[in-house]
Amino acid sequence: MSGVVYVRDSKTVITSFPFLTAIIWQLIIIVLLLPSNLCLIFETVSKMEDKNVEFIPKNFPELKNDRLLRAALGKEVDKVPVWVMRQAGRYLPEFQEVRSKHDFFTVCRTPELACEVTLQPLRRYPHLDASIIFSDILVIPQALGMIVEMHPGVGPVFPSPLQDPSEIDNLKEEGAVDRLLYVGKAITLTRHRIEGKVPLIGFTGAPFTLMGYMIEGGGSKTMSKTKEWLEKYPKDVHKLLSLLTRVIIDYLIMQVESGAQLLQVFESSADHLNRDQFVEFSAPYLKDIRSGVKNKIDAKKLEQVPMTVFAKGGGPYLDVQTGLGYETVGLDWTVDPEEARKIVGDNITLQGNLDPQDLYKTPEEITKMTIDMVQKFGKKRYIANLGHGITPQTPLESMKAFTEAVHEAL
Repeated sequence: MSGVVYVRDSKTVITSFPFLTAIIWQLIIIVLLLPSNLCLIFETVSKMEDKNVEFIPKNFPELKNDRLLRAALGKEVDKVPVWVMRQAGRYLPEFQEVRSKHDFFTVCRTPELACEVTLQPLRRYPHLDASIIFSDILVIPQALGMIVEMHPGVGPVFPSPLQDPSEIDNLKEEGAVDRLLYVGKAITLTRHRIEGKVPLIGFTGAPFTLMGYMIEGGGSKTMSKTKEWLEKYPKDVHKLLSLLTRVIIDYLIMQVESGAQLLQVFESSADHLNRDQFVEFSAPYLKDIRSGVKNKIDAKKLEQVPMTVFAKGGGPYLDVQTGLGYETVGLDWTVDPEEARKIVGDNITLQGNLDPQDLYKTPEEITKMTIDMVQKFGKKRYIANLGHGITPQTPLESMKAFTEAVHEAL
């Protein structure tokens, strides 16, 4: 025996002494190797946990309630389907409980938390015919390398917004969708835990809306900086919108591969565009998203999913929206249902459009207004919703009255 033992994994050299027994030697070696063994064990367990969340088999439970999908595709339904934009959100006390422990984007990025928040409104409101994955449209700028913070009482804030068109080249398009895989994991997990009760909606912000946040540095009532870009740097604006469109298409494809059954594109800032601006800076990219998603789904031999476009304030150019290729067009509360149907015709589904502020009325008033709305739209090719997202202070009983009234209306 040489008197020296080399433990290569721990890079430790132990000098032996003649009086030490073999048993003691073994104990010493075990103790010395224990930290690395523990690391290996913890690493293995961690990988197993990741595997359970990230790579759940896609043998999803059979869908039991397909009203939403049938309505989007123009098929007959027994009742008008209903869901609500931002239905998983701040008006729910159970959501507030989750938020008291985790910041907003942590909830978005953690599949378990995003899944839990997505399912919360379904437990409270059994009349809902769809769920929408809990996330945010601004995860795309984050994936492109921009910092986005959620400030209480303020909303999203970009500490370093785009100030010059040259900064577009700093955006990290390559790998952006890979950095959004947590959304896909949340979708897959939710598809399993929802147990086929209702379809799961995936979504994204539209290019112009995202660009506005990236330039303004947050929400804006005037979007003056963005409008300045439209006038001064139209070529660069189109470059940025094209970049965002490419990322959005791949992002939506990832959502479909993960289990999303319907997709909605939010052009939430459309009300800041006049007709000519909408035609130039919004509509072409919305159309490219629809055709791009369809073509890539075909290429990947996936099942096609219906898509909805919602342009807040887009009533004046509703005719333009009908030519974008979407199965459903969402309406805000300023659009008359009967006039909208005349414009879009019978081959496009309409979605909307109760004013979110009407949910502050009494349950009896809400019931009456909702029934009137549903009857104006009719049962065919219609999905009931609000004309924008539900507000944080909405009474819980108002949401109940709204969803129940939709199913009672026809």
